[in-house]
Amino acid sequence: MTLEILTPEKKLFDGNIYGIQLPGIAGSFEILDRHAPIVAALGKGNIKVLKTKSDTVTYSIQSGFVEVLNNRTTVLVEGAKEN
Repeated sequence: MTLEILTPEKKLFDGNIYGIQLPGIAGSFEILDRHAPIVAALGKGNIKVLKTKSDTVTYSIQSGFVEVLNNRTTVLVEGAKEN
């Protein structure tokens, strides 16, 4: 699955990943390879990018949206910083 994380200022991440954990407004959820199409709002919290099963990168965000379509995940966020 490919992932792109964008802020108004810059691109934070672009590449192939194993999965991603996101802070939805109603609770956290995870997206893995071949996930069904989805659009969801994100709340304040942490995005955990699983590059592999054991290699992760974490970003703190204030809010945003995620779209999954054709095994490509696009995350648009505000107030993001890498932890």
